[in-house]
Amino acid sequence: MAMRVKLWGVRGSLPSPHSPEQLDARLRSVLQEFFKRGHTSPAQIDAFLASLPLQKRGGFGGNTACIEVFSDTTSLIIDAGSGLRRIGEKMMGGACGLGRGEAHILFTHFHWDHLIGLPFFIPIFVPGNQIHLYAVQPELEDVVRMMFTKPYFPVPFEQLGAKIHFHRLEPRQAVQHGDLRYTPYQLDHPDPCWGYKFESAGTVFSYCVDTEAKRLQPAELGPDLPLYQGVDLMVFDAQYTLLEVTEKINWGHAAAPIGLDLAMREGIKRVLFMHHDPAASDDKIADAERQTREYFQAYQESARAAGRPAPVVEWSFAQEGMVVTV
Repeated sequence: MAMRVKLWGVRGSLPSPHSPEQLDARLRSVLQEFFKRGHTSPAQIDAFLASLPLQKRGGFGGNTACIEVFSDTTSLIIDAGSGLRRIGEKMMGGACGLGRGEAHILFTHFHWDHLIGLPFFIPIFVPGNQIHLYAVQPELEDVVRMMFTKPYFPVPFEQLGAKIHFHRLEPRQAVQHGDLRYTPYQLDHPDPCWGYKFESAGTVFSYCVDTEAKRLQPAELGPDLPLYQGVDLMVFDAQYTLLEVTEKINWGHAAAPIGLDLAMREGIKRVLFMHHDPAASDDKIADAERQTREYFQAYQESARAAGRPAPVVEWSFAQEGMVVTV
C-alpha cells in the first residue's frame, strides 16, 4: 500500500492570507495577460491558466504547517497549524464527524504556528470521537489544556466533546501505527523540535521542519543522522534564502540550498521545501526557488567539471494542497 503525503499548510510563523488588494491586483494581471495573448473564448481559460507560473495563479498557500501522512488503511497528522481546520472539515463528512472516528496528531514542537489550528479542529468537539495527541516533549498535555482556557479560547478543555488521549514519545524510538512506522529525531530549533521519519512498504518519508540545520556533517548529527538516510521523500524547512539565513542566525529556520546539500550527500530522491516566510509574497518565494535552481545547476556543473557524476535530486517548493506518493 503506497504511502502518501498531503500538505494542508506550508507557511511558517503565522497564517498569511492574501489581502483584497493583492487578490485584485493578481486578477487584473491575469486578465490583462489573457487578452494580451489574443484569447477571447471561455474555452481557452483552462489552458491559459495552466500555462501561467504558480505565483501568478493560486500561489503557494497561506495556512501554517499541517501535513497528513496516510496509506489505504492508516492516517497520521503532523502538527496542528491553521491547515488543520480543513482536515477537520473533511473528516466531518466521514466517520469522525459522525462520532465514531479517531484522529492522530504528532507534534514537532509548540510554537503557535504549529498549534493554532487545534481549537478550530471540529472533530475535537464531537462526542464519541477519539483524538490522540503525541509529542516527545513532556509538557504536551499542559500546553493543550492551556489553549482551551479563557481568555485564550471560550470552550474549556473539560467541555470538549471528544475524548483526548495524550501520548509521550521516546526520542529516536520507532512506533508502529497501522502500516506506518515512525521515529522522532531532533532538529535544530531554538525550542526543542522533533522531526519524524516514516516507513511503510519499503518507502521512507522524512519531515524536517522547523530546523536551522546547524548540524550538517554526519559526526555532528550523531544519533539524528538516520532522519536523512535512505529517504525517498523529504519535506525540509526553507523559510529563508541563503542571504537571509546569514542575517537570522538562531532563528531556527533554513534555506533550500542547505536541504539540497543534505539530499545530494545522503542520496535523498525527492525534496519539497516549505515553511515559507509569512512576509514573503508568492513572487518572492518563486524568486527563492529560482535562486535555488541556479545553486543546484552550479553544483551539478561543478561536479561534471571535476569528472564526477552530477547529483540527481527531484525537488520543488511546496504548494498548499499538494498530494505526493512516496
